[in-house]
Amino acid sequence: MMDKARIYQKINEILVEEFEVDEKIISPEASLKESLDLDSLDYVDLVVIIESNFGVKLVEADFEGVVTFQDFYNIVEQKMTVKS
Repeated sequence: MMDKARIYQKINEILVEEFEVDEKIISPEASLKESLDLDSLDYVDLVVIIESNFGVKLVEADFEGVVTFQDFYNIVEQKMTVKS
């Protein structure tokens, strides 16, 4: 089981590598949508990449309350906790 810090780090690495996000704009309080500026296809890619890297299943409902990077980290972390 990955610890919190490792989960956050891995998500950030994925965002930087796969979506060319500037690492400087990634912070727990920052708005995920505004910071990433992803279109709906990018979000689909993001979900697929997160699922394959973390072995979790994400559904649209998971994203309803997601505003910040921290919200996103929390969702992935919760899914991993449930899985293990």
